[in-house]
Amino acid sequence: MNKEWSLERLYKGYDDPKFAADEAKLDSLIREITEFSADLSGEPKDVLCRAVRLEQELFAVAEDLMSFSSLQMSVNTSDTASAAASGRLAQKLSAMAGPETALVKYVSSLEDLQSVIDSDELLKEHEYYLNNIKERAKYTLSPEVENVISLYEITGSSAWSDLQGFLTSTVPVEYEGGVTTLSDIRNKAYDPDPSVRKSAYEAELKAYDRIKDGIAFSLNSIKMEVINRCKLRGYESPLDETLHDSHMKKETLDALLGAMEEYLPKFWEYLRAKAELLGYKNGLPFYEIFAPLEGNDKEYTTDDAKQYLVDLFSGFDREETEMIARAFDEAWIDFYPHDGKVGGAFCAPITSLKESRVLTNFGGTLGDVITLAHELGHAFHNHCLRDNSILNLDVSMPVAETASTFNEVVAMNAAIEAEKDPVARRALIENQLQDATQIICDIYSRYLFEKSVFDNRESGFMFSDRLCELMLDAQRKAYGDGLDHEFLHPFMWACKSHYYSGGLSFYNWPYAFGGLFARGLYAKYLHDGESFVPLYKKLLKATGTTTVEGAALVAGIDLTDKEFWRSSLQILADEIDEFVKLCRI
Repeated sequence: MNKEWSLERLYKGYDDPKFAADEAKLDSLIREITEFSADLSGEPKDVLCRAVRLEQELFAVAEDLMSFSSLQMSVNTSDTASAAASGRLAQKLSAMAGPETALVKYVSSLEDLQSVIDSDELLKEHEYYLNNIKERAKYTLSPEVENVISLYEITGSSAWSDLQGFLTSTVPVEYEGGVTTLSDIRNKAYDPDPSVRKSAYEAELKAYDRIKDGIAFSLNSIKMEVINRCKLRGYESPLDETLHDSHMKKETLDALLGAMEEYLPKFWEYLRAKAELLGYKNGLPFYEIFAPLEGNDKEYTTDDAKQYLVDLFSGFDREETEMIARAFDEAWIDFYPHDGKVGGAFCAPITSLKESRVLTNFGGTLGDVITLAHELGHAFHNHCLRDNSILNLDVSMPVAETASTFNEVVAMNAAIEAEKDPVARRALIENQLQDATQIICDIYSRYLFEKSVFDNRESGFMFSDRLCELMLDAQRKAYGDGLDHEFLHPFMWACKSHYYSGGLSFYNWPYAFGGLFARGLYAKYLHDGESFVPLYKKLLKATGTTTVEGAALVAGIDLTDKEFWRSSLQILADEIDEFVKLCRI
């Protein structure tokens, strides 16, 4: 089995004639769209149809080119050829800000857009896309100003984001007389030896001293750019912009966060029970959050992981099972950590191939297998969207985590159900609660931290020490007495790439949304059986052409009702009760 992914079906390299041809095609399309947008005259139906077709062509070729360079960079952040290509492509695409703005203004000027849409099948297919353009017009500036914003983002938020990725992927971490990477040292949080977990935590915190100031400048600069852009465009706040871009109501977020706050003490109960099991009296030290319990010490190879997931999902859906097998067999996955590779895990669609690519930092634990299940859930979501127009693939952040977390629940619940030994069962339940605590307590701490950064940024620059204080304050509120406050993680702001996007703020609560929404869907699957699977696929496909609330209605769910979120959280609360009982054996 491959250990690294293959991108050869996309391009064989930057010297591939196809890459050069596609870059030339991109140049030609940018010129054509620029000329077209300068004179949007004629019948509205004809103008919109041509605009849609040109956008489809542009998106397709731009995605292939940008995907190749960004995926290459993710496994080698020092790859100068990829960095050059990425910068060059970003510069080219920045020229689209003006034409895109002109199109937005044109669409918003149509008094009866719906009647124009209804007059043509191509436009009907893109109804959601076009109506979103009209909605976006409320927050769109003149073409000239949008061009300037786009140009400055290249050397602003985009460059600062690259710096954070470069620093965290290349910083040398001194450990046991040698040097390792940040992603490798963070993986040791799952080591069965408690002395390794603690020493790795101490080495990790020490390593941030080398890079904390550069990353602090990155975070401050990105957040100030976001604040200023929101003001220019008329958003009430960066959170307002995120909700608007997510096609989600504030009432839904309020219901979600309100339910989470109610159930936080239940998760603190789980953390204290785990702490006592491991011999701690004042709550769990941060470096023990991922400590494996007795009965959860099995190590997995990538071959084991494949067999585990194929076996599990064969009982759910043949189509997804076949896709999972393809991902392993056809080199969709880049598995292991190494110097220069970014940390964490992600899944990226390659729309033209109707495939995905998955990056992980596989360490051989059950948690790593579940991470694969999570990312392959994203791949299945992409698979369900594969026949959509490329303009109908823009899935909003909240529902983007639905299929991935659904996969986690399917995988873990099947494993727990099959386990009869109480010690092993306790370990499996704890593994699931460990992940659930991440999407509830940790995600809530990230939300509180990012909100505090935005709230404080306008009044002054926040140096690394201040950012650490804000992070510790957020962790104390989110984890309560479940964690030992003497051993928290002040640098969680430095290692999480989610904070370092100029165009994507608050990429935290969508994980909680996805986790709880997925559990609600899983409960429906248990109740409805096989008849649920087609409905589930329909829901995933619909996420590209409807709002968050609209997608949920496919399954008959009202997301603004706090009771739905409570019902999903109660599933986890019941698992916590069982875990606490099993801790007494």
